[in-house]
This record gives sequence, structure tokens and C-alpha cells, in this order.
Amino acid sequence: MSEERAGPLWQLSATELIAAYGRGTTTPQEVLAATLERVEEVNPRLNALITLNGDGARAAATASTERWRAGQARGPLDGVPITIKDSLLVAGLRATWGSPLYADHVPQTDETPVARLREAGALILGKTNVPEFTVQGYTDNPLFGPTRNPWDTDLTPGGSSGGAVAAVAAGLGALAIGTDGGGSIRRPASHTGLVGFKPSRGTVPRERGFPAILLDFEAAGPIARCVDDIIAAMSVIGAPSAIGSSSDETVARCRVLFAPTFGDAPVDPEIAASVAAAAAELDRQGHRVTQAAHFDLADAIGDIWPVVSQTGVAWLLSRHADWKGNVGSAIAAMAETGAKLSAVQYLGALDAVAGMRRRFAQHFEPYDLLLTPTAAALPWPATETHPPTIAGQPVSPRGHAVFTPLANALGLPAISLPCGPSSRRLPIGFQLVAREGADAFLLSVARDYERKAGLRYRWPKL
Repeated sequence: MSEERAGPLWQLSATELIAAYGRGTTTPQEVLAATLERVEEVNPRLNALITLNGDGARAAATASTERWRAGQARGPLDGVPITIKDSLLVAGLRATWGSPLYADHVPQTDETPVARLREAGALILGKTNVPEFTVQGYTDNPLFGPTRNPWDTDLTPGGSSGGAVAAVAAGLGALAIGTDGGGSIRRPASHTGLVGFKPSRGTVPRERGFPAILLDFEAAGPIARCVDDIIAAMSVIGAPSAIGSSSDETVARCRVLFAPTFGDAPVDPEIAASVAAAAAELDRQGHRVTQAAHFDLADAIGDIWPVVSQTGVAWLLSRHADWKGNVGSAIAAMAETGAKLSAVQYLGALDAVAGMRRRFAQHFEPYDLLLTPTAAALPWPATETHPPTIAGQPVSPRGHAVFTPLANALGLPAISLPCGPSSRRLPIGFQLVAREGADAFLLSVARDYERKAGLRYRWPKL
């Protein structure tokens, strides 16, 4: 190839693929063949893809190749291999949601973001692994077992979009579409050196999908190896306002509030140092970064999240008379706890969210962005639910996840970007959060940061 980076076809980004197709230096059929070979080579070690759409992807690649030859390409994802999280519905492909309860479920219609991808000519490579009902921060389930991190296969890639990030990090598709109900795109992206974007509430429609057990706290969004690919994906699955000025080349100086931690939550020292360096880089690039002495606006999340998630699981299973014996023990326990929660407690949790929204709007008025670590812990063993300690302190099962749910509860756009790795070369990420509806602005800042910092994806040795 001439202008794109040298290397295997499966390593090219979506934007590099589109450029190569336009020059005629490769075709979607050739790219898909190389990607399927890569799947065969490394997926058995990762367990990222759990349902392959080989025949469907080949047919789509043939049609895409013909469009490119005829000069009739459909846009920035035509011919790009993409994986879909197994909590999103793809017509004709099994959709299990990681649960024996849905082991044989094959939907007949695409969920809205999938339909948009198909119409845009994307090659749907298959479905990626999830924890059961996507309510845990690691990726394992009774049907398919654990997904492993390409940077160290003894470790988890996090969750719940663990299969999605493992696929993109290993070259099993240029892009993945995941869901994020409490950080499920951003934290796994940080654990695998990727970019993960959670859009503002309602930016990506979710019609014709599984029941919304996390209400509108959950959003569908893209995972990629660079911000340009995130923008390309959002131009297809999101509202026009989701990209808007993100194509601009320049970014105005931003006012950034840097919160090294929330409350007194422990953070791994290597993560703390790496994220502080990212804050310094933002400042060097001309943004005005102010470090918060104490940030307690998210303290209520620890009480809100269990009520919403446990009640959601209990409600879902109440619709299935045969659920006992057909879900994992952790989900059964969540359902039993959720069934005991009262309407008063549920309404109290929603009222607490409303109170957080008011407090955040007032406190955040002097700032454009909030900067935090994406995750409080480095990846932990793949078969364990969570790290029991962080920085030498015992933590709850959500101790690693303290920074991301704020954006979900308030409906804000948030992105995870890679920063300096750990001493063991494990990836680390930092999070930027903007005001609701400011998706285009956030993507512009993220792309500007990536370019000025010289970030390029580094490949794991698999």
C-alpha cells in the first residue's frame, strides 16, 4: 500500500480503510478475508467474538466492493469490519445478552444503531461477549465463559463491553459498537489502550432492543483505536449534532476541572501518575486546567447504582416465569435483592439523581470539561469479578468503577483516551466529560488532544 500505514490489512483504522478503498489499493473483500484470518488466529485465546457472521459479512463485503468500484460508496463506514456487542440486536444473529435465559434468541430485526450501520455499508463481523445482562464490570457469563485482555490474557479487559474492546485491541475489526450503562464502554477501553465514547442521553436511538433495565442511563456508542474512527461511527449511528463541529481542525482554549479522585476513593498510584501527566499535557496544549481539592458531587452514585441495577434485573426476570435455574448465581442474587426494594427506595434513587444534576450544573458552571481517571484499578484476573483492594485499601465490587457512572446518571457525553501505560505496559486511560449535548465539542477536543500529544495505537504481542 502507498499512503496508509504499512502492516497487515486488519491493522488499518476505519478512516485508513476508507482512504485505501478510495484509492483502489485494497477492497472490502480483501480486508474482510484478512480480518477473518486474524479472528481464526487469536480469538480462541481471547474469547472476544462469540457469534461469527462469516457468510453475512462476506456478502456485505462483495456488495461494498462493487459500490466502491462503481464510485457509489455509502460513506465513512462502507466496507469497514465492525463487531456488535451481544446486548444489541442484529437480525438473524443469536443475541444472548450473556444469559442462558436467551441462549436460543435470534431476533428478526436490527436494533436502530445496527440498522444504520447496515444501511451505511458496514461489514457486521459478529457479536462480542458480555457479562450476563451487562450489569457487571468484568466479562464472563454462564454461556461462553470469560473474555481475556489482549495485553495479558491472564487478565480481564473489564466490562461490560469486554468482548468489544478485546476485539478492537486485537485487530478483530476496526470498530466495535458497545453499550455503556455505568462506564461499560469507557473503562474497558482504558484497560485495552483504546478510545471509548459514551454519547449524551438520547443521541443514539435504541429502538427494537432488549428491555431497558438501566433506563436511559445506558447509551450505545463506539470503541476504536483513534478518535477519527469514533467520529466516523457517530456520523452513522448518532444524531447530526453528535459530530457537528467535531470536524473542525482547531479547538478553543478549554476550562478543565481535574479531579484526581472522587471523595476519598483510592486510585492505583500508577494510574494517578499517568492521569496527572495527561492533565499536564492538556495544560501544555493551552487549556486551563484547575485541580479540584475535593470532588464529592458523585458521592450519591454508590447508593443510586445498586437500586437501579438490582431493581432493573428483578423487573426483567419477573417477566420470565422460568428464570430460576436459567441465570447465573450473581444475577439471581441481584434479582432477589431488587425484588425486596420498595417503590419509595426506587423513587428516592431517581430523586437523588435529580439532586446530583442540579448540584453538578451549579458547580460545573465555570468549566467546560471534567477530567478524571477512567478506572481506579489496573486490569485484574480474568475470572475474578473485581479487584478486592486498590492502592492497599479494601474496596467494594464497584470500587474500580467510581469515576464513570456520573456521566450515565446525568446523561453527559464522556470519552476515555489512552495515557501512559503502567510499569508492566498495561494500558491506562483518562476520562473527559462535557455538558449534556456537547458531544461534538468533546470529540473535537479529544481529537485535538490526540493529535497534539502524538498518540498512536500500540499493538499487543499476541
